[in-house]
Amino acid sequence: MTLPQPTMLIRSLFIIAATLLSGTAIAHPGLHHADASFAAGFGHPFVGWDHLLAMLVVGIWAVQQKRLPALLMALAFPLMMAVGAAVAMYGSSFGGVETGIASSLALLGLLVAFAVRMPVGAGIAMVSVFGLMHGYAHGIEAPVGGSMLAYGAGFVLATLLLHLAGVLMGLAGRRPVAAMLLRASGAAVAVTGVGLLAFT
Repeated sequence: MTLPQPTMLIRSLFIIAATLLSGTAIAHPGLHHADASFAAGFGHPFVGWDHLLAMLVVGIWAVQQKRLPALLMALAFPLMMAVGAAVAMYGSSFGGVETGIASSLALLGLLVAFAVRMPVGAGIAMVSVFGLMHGYAHGIEAPVGGSMLAYGAGFVLATLLLHLAGVLMGLAGRRPVAAMLLRASGAAVAVTGVGLLAFT
């Protein structure tokens, strides 16, 4: 079976490099829609580079595990995102969210950079915690009016699509040269996470 060409991987690496060259990512620049809607929710993960990179890296790391059950991580993350968003939307709160989000980039980036394998259950648990943090950030930034259900469905679908993109990048990264580039991209994501931690 022929693996996908690494074209998508190279394009994604270009985006990551451009992000790093432009300076530390602004986690949540405050671009809000007037009302909560499916479109607003779908677009939100693409607004903050921290969310975008984390969702891609989850998919990549799941493929690096080389075990089919590891793909459940790409389902656990959006599921816990929905839980985190619901917690935020209904007025509950917990601290350390921005630190948790930055830490997710640093840790997941390192896991990809070193192609670390761990028990699937432990991986799912870790990814679930990070999903909860990212979801809470989505929830506190949700517009006041409109349909929160539609908004949530939008960002969950966007997250699943970004995980799928990460999975495809991981499959392309099984070729020797592409694997090196993929691991280098993990290191770049980790550096981004450390940069965000320094400003948190």
